[in-house]
Amino acid sequence: MARITIGTTTLGYDEAGEGPPVVLVHAAVAGRAMWDHQFTALSARFRVVRYDRRGYGDSDDAEGPVAHHEDLLALMDALDIERAALVGASMGGGHAVDAALVAPERVSALALVCAGMTGRAWPAGFTEAAAQAMARAVPPERLTRYREGRADPDPADVAAMAEAQARFVAVGPARSPQDLPAPAWERMLGMYRTTFHRMWSGPPTTTRSPEPPAEGRLAEIGAPTWWSRGVMTSRRSRRCPTSTPRESWGPGWWSCPTWATCRPWSARTS
Repeated sequence: MARITIGTTTLGYDEAGEGPPVVLVHAAVAGRAMWDHQFTALSARFRVVRYDRRGYGDSDDAEGPVAHHEDLLALMDALDIERAALVGASMGGGHAVDAALVAPERVSALALVCAGMTGRAWPAGFTEAAAQAMARAVPPERLTRYREGRADPDPADVAAMAEAQARFVAVGPARSPQDLPAPAWERMLGMYRTTFHRMWSGPPTTTRSPEPPAEGRLAEIGAPTWWSRGVMTSRRSRRCPTSTPRESWGPGWWSCPTWATCRPWSARTS
């Protein structure tokens, strides 16, 4: 692990391999460790960078409004990466899309896994179901306090929220944790616990998106773009290219509804 200063903050990151650059952008409830397998596999053919976003893992705390897409581009500057393929999961995919919109010359390709999209509201059915699931995990009055930041969260609340979030978002409505490999489930819980403890105990922060945000702008992206959603993804949560009309996609987009039917992406990263 290394650390690098960009502007007023310092980010933790790993780098390996040689070849066309690839930058991995983690999900909102994880950290760069979620990319362990991909980092190792891709480094055989590419120069691969994975990093903890501000407020995660080995990076400095996030405080106040943070433009994560700007941090991503600043990291590329600091590492002398002029142009890279960006791989993003969940809101990490959303930040990769934002980077491609504000600096298209810096992005050679995009790979988006169950990606979010700035400027697009969550479907009402999804937010209601999520609120119910989270309220069952942690009493609303404590959850409100934790979300204000700088709290001293009860470890039992952290563990309960981590499991509720993992069941709701990652496992999905039609499966149980027993359907996953035990090591994968335990690793997921560990990342979620770390994330929620950091979110609740750290300073309050918000995400600053580009103006205008990505909603309605996907056709502006000219880089080759591959997206996928999980085969078990709840219909209530689909909010990104999967639920966007094809006519609004960029010219180089192609889709893959499930991992099982995907064509190799690595040939298009350079």
